[in-house]
Amino acid sequence: MTITTVDAFTDRPFAGNPAAVCVLDEPAPPTWMQALAGEMNLSETAFVVRTADAWDLRWFTPTSEIDLCGHATLASAHVLYETGRLAADLRARFDTRSGRLTVRQSGDAYTMDFPATPPEAEGVDGLEETLGLTPVWTGRSRFDVFAVLESESDVRDLVPDHAAIARLGARGVIVTAQADARTTRQSGVQVVSRFFAPGSGVPEDPVTGSAHCAIGPYWADQFGTDAVACAQVSARGGRVDVRIRGDRVDLTGSAVTVYRAELAPSAFPS
Repeated sequence: MTITTVDAFTDRPFAGNPAAVCVLDEPAPPTWMQALAGEMNLSETAFVVRTADAWDLRWFTPTSEIDLCGHATLASAHVLYETGRLAADLRARFDTRSGRLTVRQSGDAYTMDFPATPPEAEGVDGLEETLGLTPVWTGRSRFDVFAVLESESDVRDLVPDHAAIARLGARGVIVTAQADARTTRQSGVQVVSRFFAPGSGVPEDPVTGSAHCAIGPYWADQFGTDAVACAQVSARGGRVDVRIRGDRVDLTGSAVTVYRAELAPSAFPS
């Protein structure tokens, strides 16, 4: 049984967001999947099982199963294509807690078809104290608290209260701002963000595909466009290009395999 670690939303090793991918011959007990995710201790470990016409896909943080994960979906598709389990001209079709998700190869990258989760305006008690500054706009998406900050530097320099974030009653907190003019000139990036989910066992996620299901629609509405170039400016960093298609979004990014490991037979599911 092979476990592959893939850095997603980057084209070079040791950047982007690492995810572990385990392709199974048959479904495994959830308790075993959770234990293996805790052992891997990455923000997400993905488990993939072939079905008649698609792949079942489940995602686990070190502490819990979650409903939607972008970077581990990207990593799973990358493994299927790279290992020849899926032909390059076919779409990867995944059945998940969030419905059918598809991924296609897009040049040297991959494009994922995900549900849009635009945030709705809402005040969030305690958010200013949690972040240590006053957002210019707050709301909630399907999963997360959403905070727009004044500047790119506010996003980059933020040091939030992780214990307070875990008490906000959401999967995590997205903070975002329009990129500085210099950043846009140098890289074409229009929007920056960071994502914190300590209540899910992930103090700060390096690059969060599912968060861009909210970030993309919000900024597309602000800019009056259907495409937004985004960067998550964690320490590892990564890029996500978002295109809005009604109630769906296309998330495009690259991925690179870092290592493969064999699970010892004594650790197989029983």
